Amino acid sequence: MLIGELSRRTGVSPRSLRYYEQHGLLRSSRTANGWRDYDETAEHRARTVAEMLAAGLTIEGVKELGPCLDQPDLDACDDPTVALATYRARLAVVEQRMAALQRHRDELARRVEALAAR
Repeated sequence: MLIGELSRRTGVSPRSLRYYEQHGLLRSSRTANGWRDYDETAEHRARTVAEMLAAGLTIEGVKELGPCLDQPDLDACDDPTVALATYRARLAVVEQRMAALQRHRDELARRVEALAAR
């Protein structure tokens, strides 16, 4: 299937599909006129990559899960240790960012209260 059809089936933009391919997460062959041609497995894989990115993983984190991306259920990967380590590492980053945002919020709220009390 061509990139437009894959995009329609998955809801992933053609630009993102090309990005996934650039990073080795999708594979395509080329038609005689040079267009990308994806096989049927690309649909599941593209959805899975998009879901992982939407869940907060980075492209590098998704790459670490490469062997699991074609499984029907990513959480049922043959060796979950890599996935677990990847998820834990990303969760730690997200929690650090949340803590920093909370500190920023508290400081802004303090400043608003101080100015409003004037």
